[in-house]
Amino acid sequence: MTQHAILGVGGVGGLIGASLAHFGDSVTAIVRPGSLAAYPEQLRLESAFGNFQAPVMHATEVPPVDVLWISVKATQLEESLKAITKPDAIKAIVPLLNGIDHLDRLRRQYGADRVIPATIEVESERVAPGHIVHRSPFARLNVSSAGRDLLRFTLEQLQNLGFECRFIDDEPTLMWSKLVFLAPIALTTTSADQPVGGVLGNPTWNELWAFCVQEACAVATAEGARVDADAVILGFRKMPPQMRSSMQKDVEQGRVPELDAIAGPILRGATRHHIPAPATQKLVAAVEQRSGVRSLV
Repeated sequence: MTQHAILGVGGVGGLIGASLAHFGDSVTAIVRPGSLAAYPEQLRLESAFGNFQAPVMHATEVPPVDVLWISVKATQLEESLKAITKPDAIKAIVPLLNGIDHLDRLRRQYGADRVIPATIEVESERVAPGHIVHRSPFARLNVSSAGRDLLRFTLEQLQNLGFECRFIDDEPTLMWSKLVFLAPIALTTTSADQPVGGVLGNPTWNELWAFCVQEACAVATAEGARVDADAVILGFRKMPPQMRSSMQKDVEQGRVPELDAIAGPILRGATRHHIPAPATQKLVAAVEQRSGVRSLV
């Protein structure tokens, strides 16, 4: 039995935690001290993969585990890492944050061998403590091949539930493949305050989104990733029309959006490689105006 801890039991962390506990793995939810006493003893998941409740343990600090999944917002990372008081008792750290820059941050503190890059594509939301609603008909989990030995059985379990899981050898392709898809969606849906279908149905937003995809893919290619803008565009057009981005939800609810994590690597990479990125810049400015927060220099 693999021992897991979830740091950030929101939509993504709750989905992972509930799914693994459902299969009988040991799962510990890391929660704030003030929430520990009242936190439910089970994670409740509503999903196209099934509706169930699964028992989890609770702690305010990360215990000795095989795998620590970090699924907090990028804006919450520094504060959340205070819960890791004994890093040597953790075999592997699997971050599922949006963006790319967090990998260097985690490797500096915990060692390159312990951090296993991974990405997840999903719409999942915590609607109450311990209650997770998985809204998208898919959950795509991609993990660096560096974690194959430790995580092979775990990914097989998730795949049996309905996840799409892959090990990927090339780290730039692993990380940028998600970002070139996520950033244009997040920036455009948030700027327009529309779901995917609303963006596709509006010529102005649709054009901005397509240009943003092209810019992101140009930067990703310059960074050594293998990405295909046409495939990204085709994939977006197949998305559920009612789907909304997490950035859009954050702005709606008055939370600080993950602009630096999601758009920052594209804009900084564009500057580094002398690639024009006017559509991305325009969308970032629109999100900053809507949110009232200037997150990028």
